[in-house]
Amino acid sequence: MARTLSAGRRLNVTLVYAALIILSVVFFSPFVWLVMTSLKPEAEVFTTILPRHWVLTQYKDGLTHFPFMLYLRNTMVLCTANVVGVLLSSSLVAYGLSRIPWKGREPLFAVLLSTMMLPAQVTMVPMFAVFKTLGWIDTLLPLTVPAFLGNAFFIFLLRQFFMTIPGDLTDAARLDGCSEFDIYRRVVMPLAKPALATVALFTFLATWNDFIGPLVYLYDEGKFPLSLGLAMFTSQYGSFWGQLMAVSTVMTAPILLLFFLTQRTFIQGITMSGIKG
Repeated sequence: MARTLSAGRRLNVTLVYAALIILSVVFFSPFVWLVMTSLKPEAEVFTTILPRHWVLTQYKDGLTHFPFMLYLRNTMVLCTANVVGVLLSSSLVAYGLSRIPWKGREPLFAVLLSTMMLPAQVTMVPMFAVFKTLGWIDTLLPLTVPAFLGNAFFIFLLRQFFMTIPGDLTDAARLDGCSEFDIYRRVVMPLAKPALATVALFTFLATWNDFIGPLVYLYDEGKFPLSLGLAMFTSQYGSFWGQLMAVSTVMTAPILLLFFLTQRTFIQGITMSGIKG
């Protein structure tokens, strides 16, 4: 009987791994096609699956047709500002909602969660009107300042993680005379590195891929990030498919590399926050 159960368990594990491998191949194949196409001469783009002649000229030509380094610098400025802003603001609010007891905390948290049900399209016009009144249009401020005002989803994620930290640690710190800010900075934040890394990764990915925000608020091409610069490249050089695939590969590769390097921390942060599914 035990041998039968063991064989059945091995079969289930084998089927699960086989399904995961098949799904991985399916989802990863577009990126492989992207890279293969970027290494083909223009004449072979639609005639062969694998390059007959491996070339790198598509990268050289594609990256010199538009100011790639300028757009990359703008993108990194936006990503850095947003990651720092979200980590600071969301962690402070999450600490107040999880570790400090005060009247009205739970109703306010419920109101905060309800804001997650508002689509971004609903608030786009009012936010544009506010930023226009402030004179921030065609600057990077509308794309960075909101990050310093907190994010409902990240506050929720960090709050769930902070609630898993034993209360005895913070109580002992209070008995030693630590202020709430000292507890937040010296006790809670060092223990929350997996959750903070998850928030940072989510924010970096969202900012790197953001297209609507720069499209709405930026007019000066010298301030465009890579997402908007790639769209301009597509409109101007869309007929040069090899170059388009080369530029797309350069923009996509860092995201995949970042995820593979941080996937263990990312999964740990999601798991320990108590979020399922």
